[in-house]
Amino acid sequence: MSNRFFEMALPVNEPVLSYAPGTKERAELKKELARQEKLCLEIPLIIGGKEVYTGKKGKCVMPHDHGHVLCEYHIAGEKELAQAVEAALKAKEAWEEMPWVQRASIFKKAADLLAGPYRQILNAATMLCQSKTAFQAEIDAVCELCDFFRFNAYFAQEIFKQQPISVPGVLNRMEYRALDGFVCAVTPFNFTSIGGNLPTAPAMVGNTVVWKPASSAVLSNYYVMKVLMEAGLPAGVINFVPSRGSEVSEVVLSHKSLGGFHFTGSTEVFRSVWAQVGRDIANYDAYPRLVGETGGKDFVFAHPTAQIEPLVAALVRGAFEFQGQKCSAASRAFIPASLWGAVRPRLIEETKKLKMGDVCDFTSFMGAVIDKAAFETIKGYIDFARESAQASILVGGKCDDTKGYFIEPTVIEASTPYFKTMVEEIFGPVLTVYVYDDAKLDETLTACDAASPYALTGAVFACDRAAIEHMERALRHSAGNFYINDKPTGAVVGQQPFGGGRASGTNDKAGSALNLNRWLSPRAVKENLAPSSAISYPFMSEQ
Repeated sequence: MSNRFFEMALPVNEPVLSYAPGTKERAELKKELARQEKLCLEIPLIIGGKEVYTGKKGKCVMPHDHGHVLCEYHIAGEKELAQAVEAALKAKEAWEEMPWVQRASIFKKAADLLAGPYRQILNAATMLCQSKTAFQAEIDAVCELCDFFRFNAYFAQEIFKQQPISVPGVLNRMEYRALDGFVCAVTPFNFTSIGGNLPTAPAMVGNTVVWKPASSAVLSNYYVMKVLMEAGLPAGVINFVPSRGSEVSEVVLSHKSLGGFHFTGSTEVFRSVWAQVGRDIANYDAYPRLVGETGGKDFVFAHPTAQIEPLVAALVRGAFEFQGQKCSAASRAFIPASLWGAVRPRLIEETKKLKMGDVCDFTSFMGAVIDKAAFETIKGYIDFARESAQASILVGGKCDDTKGYFIEPTVIEASTPYFKTMVEEIFGPVLTVYVYDDAKLDETLTACDAASPYALTGAVFACDRAAIEHMERALRHSAGNFYINDKPTGAVVGQQPFGGGRASGTNDKAGSALNLNRWLSPRAVKENLAPSSAISYPFMSEQ
């Protein structure tokens, strides 16, 4: 290898295309949507760089037209999961030994492929498979994933540059190794970018990975895997295995070489994994690293000095974009009584304007929720509120799964901040509002902080600077991502590292060096340049 020093420049965020009428990208996307609508792909497992067909299949359907099958994917069983683990372990040494700049080049190439020839392929797959609008797909499947690839490569470089001091006669250095064993990545349906980031962030710094994508997002995640392979990812570094969670637990998470677990999903599942790892801790070769982002009950808290129109806009966009299926979606709001008279009619009016339908109709603001189970869960919360004496439905509330899993954007007013829909994660287009007495600001801040176990995102609205400072301090531990006069969604890689605490996860901040540090095992190396042969010390020369 030649002796040269390479330093990567700080990336810039991938520009978001508008898809406005008359634009080139709009025409290209519509053409790709029409092409993919006619397909029914057969998706294999990818283990050790080879396609594997098990014969046991699942299906991905359009949530907004659940009779339309987009793909059939093969499902890994215990045999194939064991093969994926062995493939990851086999690929480990060569991958870890590869110079970091060569590894980084693969992911930077993947970003350019994604931003270029694969842009509309990933956008269309995400729109059809996960019922995202063109804008929601663009900011997720393309822009954020490009940012993850490019910024993580840069963050890895900045970590590797951190070296200890050396003193005369001693040369000290820090070596950043991959973890022992392999990493298991289990990814969610709601963000294609998270599907791509969870396996690639550990791989970026030398780990090899077994990747279980969400069953309802296999199509878009498969295209991500294809991009990585085209970019030159060596066989076995990431192994793509759609599978059952129970079998992943049985085969992968119990394996003695499990080095780490990278997860986004429900709090319940992450807690069960933590419990399993705890029970098996003596059986592992090393202590597995557990990194998880698990959900939220995200808030918007308005002060009496808040501006009405920006507040209403934040509530509507924050609660109802992508059908509220963002971990960061606004799900509960605290509005002072002095503003409610103005906020209420505007919130109802703007919510009624939202068009819900097929995402291929670019006039739709919302699509459908992801599947039948989600539909029934969300509908159950709406029905509970409809029947409760402590709540009333201000707008929306209708549910129809005849063709697609459609749930109207719904606003509930609750008489207590501890009402069921104010504290439990719903993961759908449901916003619950609690109207508080202006004189009880501090009491309500306490309720906002303590009523729900989650602490992912939150936003405050105010014009009074002292009030902003006061609310920011009172809600310090209530959100890992905190917004002032903005909606609680839309974190950007490199700008707002994402993650929360409490029941929302380990707060390891995806899209930052903090996350990459979790996939590294440092070794400090000291070299004595002038070894001494002395045994006794000067203080011993006299009694």
